[in-house]
Amino acid sequence: MNRPEHDKIPETALKWHQDGGSAIASVTQTWGSAPRPVGSQLAISLSGEIAGSVSGGCVEGAVVAEALDAMKTMQPVLLEFGVADEDAFAVGLACGGKIKVLVEPIAGPLGITEEILRDLVTYRSQNTPAIVRTSLDTWESAVIPHGSPQMTEELMHTLELDKSGMVDNAFINVFNPPLKLIVVGGVHIAQPLMQIARHSGYQTMIIDPRESFGSEARFPGERISNEWPDEVIREVSPDLRTAVVTLTHDPKIDDPAILETLKTPAFYIGCLGSTRTHAKRLARLREKAVPEDQLTRIHGPIGLDIGSRSPAEIAIAIMAEITQTLRSGKSKNEI
Repeated sequence: MNRPEHDKIPETALKWHQDGGSAIASVTQTWGSAPRPVGSQLAISLSGEIAGSVSGGCVEGAVVAEALDAMKTMQPVLLEFGVADEDAFAVGLACGGKIKVLVEPIAGPLGITEEILRDLVTYRSQNTPAIVRTSLDTWESAVIPHGSPQMTEELMHTLELDKSGMVDNAFINVFNPPLKLIVVGGVHIAQPLMQIARHSGYQTMIIDPRESFGSEARFPGERISNEWPDEVIREVSPDLRTAVVTLTHDPKIDDPAILETLKTPAFYIGCLGSTRTHAKRLARLREKAVPEDQLTRIHGPIGLDIGSRSPAEIAIAIMAEITQTLRSGKSKNEI
């Protein structure tokens, strides 16, 4: 499936470079209430066209001007922006925030070169996690894919946490494959949940062997499978970037899907049902000899307790719990 537009900065920068020239600006550090997190990127073309964002205000204007100059000198530059509280909103840095932005012209011998950018785009097209490391001392840059001998334990931990940042005066920018959400059960809750997940950057898939539930009419434009969920999950093999949610309430459909998902490193497993229903579910899984440490991976009753009632509100609660699990770095799989 295609990436959302906001996640195509390397691809856009490569295209603009091929069309005449480009640079990439990356947020390397933030303090206070900076509007964009570390790792956020802005692509700039030779004509001044932009894609992405490094702040919420006119900092972009200053970054574009510096990027155009950098494309002439072929020299990376590290910029720092900080403002007082009374001026904060004018430049998108609320509450006196401060950011550092690394600007790298693509065609230069230093920073992100054309070869590095091409390799990064290739790895992304193959859904291979990768890190781009740029030394702020020498401007030497390298792309390090998952599985490479250069992927140290520290870098691997950074990759798993999906958290870009500074290490030993080098900027480590994480490029993970898109997040994925697999929903078992084409019930009412699944409809808003799929939409919220897609808007949150997830690639989504609905599985329901009941064709009247898992249909194009109910889920227009979604990836739909009417095969048995355990077979589909076995085939797609959820990874560390995958959340799996079961919503049918039918043990014949949900339980095999849960059993298959527990064999994978999926970062989130959530199951719809009351506390009583979940207790019965756990009892059935224990009868299948599922170890207790695996049962603790299952979130049930599903979703954060925000008093949800309607299908849309329940979907919000589910997506909130998925996000909390992902961003805390403390899933029940101890990822």
